[in-house]
Amino acid sequence: MRRAAVAHPLKLLSNCRHSVRGPSSLRSYATPSSSINPTEVSHFNALASTWWDPYGSSRLLHLMNPLRHDFIAACHALKPHSTPQNNLRYLDIGCGGGIFAESAARLPSTASVTAVDPSVEVVAVARQHARRDPLLQEPGRLEYLNQGIEDLPVPKVQEDKYDVVTLFEVIEHISHPAPFLESCLQFVKPGGWLVLSTIARTWTSWAVTKVAAEDIMGLVPRGTHDWSNYINEHELRRFFETQRGWGVNGGVKAMGCVYVPGLGWRMVPGGEQWGNYFFGIRRDP
Repeated sequence: MRRAAVAHPLKLLSNCRHSVRGPSSLRSYATPSSSINPTEVSHFNALASTWWDPYGSSRLLHLMNPLRHDFIAACHALKPHSTPQNNLRYLDIGCGGGIFAESAARLPSTASVTAVDPSVEVVAVARQHARRDPLLQEPGRLEYLNQGIEDLPVPKVQEDKYDVVTLFEVIEHISHPAPFLESCLQFVKPGGWLVLSTIARTWTSWAVTKVAAEDIMGLVPRGTHDWSNYINEHELRRFFETQRGWGVNGGVKAMGCVYVPGLGWRMVPGGEQWGNYFFGIRRDP
């Protein structure tokens, strides 16, 4: 049975409805000069030293990483515009310590990975860890940049843009997600994909991610998530309906996922309506 989503206090609805925090229309907010939230950066700076500990604070991200690749492959396989999976150029936004960036850079189908994050400490950890693998030291294979996406120059030539732009567990930590997404879209080449993961804003997700995961089981540090910033899948779809040149001919995909203690993460069709989920959309060729 589908669970009803809780009304969003901000941001991503393309129709203008209201809540206790004012209008939630995507375009009812002034565009900030930066998407960087100092509080969020400080929180993740404090976790930097344990980023590559598979049993530490980022354990669930390590366990989720294979599903990220599976979802990207599923997006590329969509017809009628299935994308060749060779010589792919990735842009990983909010890369953290590099869990996904490193794994993508090792794939034989990858040409290059550019990974950006505003946290000085976390990027330092990512660079240090990458030095352990000679493959990742090859020129152009993996580059980490300590900056926000707004500071990254947009390629002037379409072919110099990226085949895959990823935002894994990022957008729910952004104060102004609409202008942030608009900044990210500029980096996707025609036929390329924007792929993200986030969490639906429902009472189920509150119980699972805040009460169970943070307060009871301690699977993630307390304060990692702000439930009011979660974004529902239909809100993302409405946002992209306002963006010309995205998602035609079935070029959009969503899939829920759930963490099962002892078993790891599992894809759950329909789970995008109430919990963690992946979302991908293709820029029209």
